[in-house]
Amino acid sequence: MIFIDACLGKETEYTPVWMMRQAGRYLPQYRALRATTSDFISFCRDSAKAAQATLQPIDELDVDAAIIFSDILVLPLEMGMDLSFKAGEGPVFAKPLSELKALDKLSGDRAVEKLSYVYEALKIARASLAPNKALIGFCGAPWTLATYMIEGRGSKTYEKSKKMLYSNPQLLHSILRKLTNALKDYVCEQIKAGANAIQIFDSWAGALEFSAYYEFAWSYIKEICAHIKKEYPNVPVIVFPKGIGGFITKLDGDFDVLGVGWECDIASVKNSLGAKYVLQGNLEPARLFDKMAIEDGVDEILGVMGGKRHIMNLGHGITPDVSVEHARHFINYTRSRSKELIKGKK
Repeated sequence: MIFIDACLGKETEYTPVWMMRQAGRYLPQYRALRATTSDFISFCRDSAKAAQATLQPIDELDVDAAIIFSDILVLPLEMGMDLSFKAGEGPVFAKPLSELKALDKLSGDRAVEKLSYVYEALKIARASLAPNKALIGFCGAPWTLATYMIEGRGSKTYEKSKKMLYSNPQLLHSILRKLTNALKDYVCEQIKAGANAIQIFDSWAGALEFSAYYEFAWSYIKEICAHIKKEYPNVPVIVFPKGIGGFITKLDGDFDVLGVGWECDIASVKNSLGAKYVLQGNLEPARLFDKMAIEDGVDEILGVMGGKRHIMNLGHGITPDVSVEHARHFINYTRSRSKELIKGKK
């Protein structure tokens, strides 16, 4: 698998490419499939349909890796929190987490068992994928999950989470500990079910200053990474801490691939960390609205990375209003241009 080879730092004939959120609303096939289920949670729990959604970008775009269709919040859902997805609002927890008594009622072990529908979707998808296509499992990072659980929904200020961090850090650490223990088992079960790599999404990493981020977020990510590498040393681990351009070069840990957000200067990240980690990213997602913008952006990134120790991706997820034609152009152009670049340097 070219994607796995690239994750492990091996030379490849071209730069492998996939997109975060590639299984989603920009695809007409996905919208049609989603319409067959009454609500989003039911869709996630339908293993056959989740596997089908996972495979759609492979069939439509020929990306080098599929990522299992699910949601980061299925873990707190199955731990016992009341989650719903409301139109125009996104995910909403009916009773946000604010005290230890409520935390004690949540069960990580129960969640890992109840998430069997994710493992079944992985098994179905892996059995249907061509041998040269990788399958990525994933989870949300503890800090990101905790913010949703504490705020009750997405937030721009993270007021409740930050208040807890500074006024009651013991409670926040207790939440993060419970999440981390469950996530370690959850990602290992995904690997057992057929995931060839694991990506950890820390979507709200940029909400914290560096000292707070390292203590309350990155330290737990490092623990999950170390656990995966201990249990499955040959399975690549990808981490994507979004929005931390100011201190991304200060990160360390036992992982293979560092996802780089579009706000980062990938040349600087390469100079600091490119010898230690394979870099993934970081095309500005809005460039997908224009083919010339796609080509200019891809050329710039490939020029910096030189076809080595790099996986092409967006600097965040693809947006629902991007055309399939432009997404396909991004994949095809990356593949053809990187082949030329790599061939020219041999």
